[in-house]
Amino acid sequence: MFATIYLPNFFLQAATRHQPELRVKPVALIEEQERKPLIIQLNDAAEKAGIRKGMTPSQALARSLLVVIKVRGCAQEKSIHEILLHYAFTLSPFVENTALGVCTIQFTDYRDLSPKLAKVIEQLAECEIIAQAAIAPTSDTSFLAAHLARSVLHIENAKEFLAPLPIETFATSSPGFW
Repeated sequence: MFATIYLPNFFLQAATRHQPELRVKPVALIEEQERKPLIIQLNDAAEKAGIRKGMTPSQALARSLLVVIKVRGCAQEKSIHEILLHYAFTLSPFVENTALGVCTIQFTDYRDLSPKLAKVIEQLAECEIIAQAAIAPTSDTSFLAAHLARSVLHIENAKEFLAPLPIETFATSSPGFW
């Protein structure tokens, strides 16, 4: 069995982790190193205000003067990714550093996987890190399911889980990953 722990909006989480007051405000994240900075991630409040990925900061501000524009923070990203890996290694010695904000874990002992994974999700929450996870028979299925989970999702039969999903789910779960 495999588990994937996924940190949604990883870059935005890293940039705003120690600013809980921003959780209710529209927040958009830009990559400052680009020639023309564009929004790369945003929270739900920003999306509800009409802001979209790919907009410039001035376009976002035209949609909402309340939007907070943040810049990616590489040091913060590294920090929360290291915390993620630390907790993943408490579950198994077989951990893959899949991508920033994503790790895949292989289990040899299948007992009590959901409660163990739920505990790690709680520990990450105590560190002000929002995470979701999934357990499945294959790493690819656990990766996809983690994107759809709301906490911990346990998939016993990959075919039954995957069959009803629309094809768009595969493209939107992680563009460029597949």
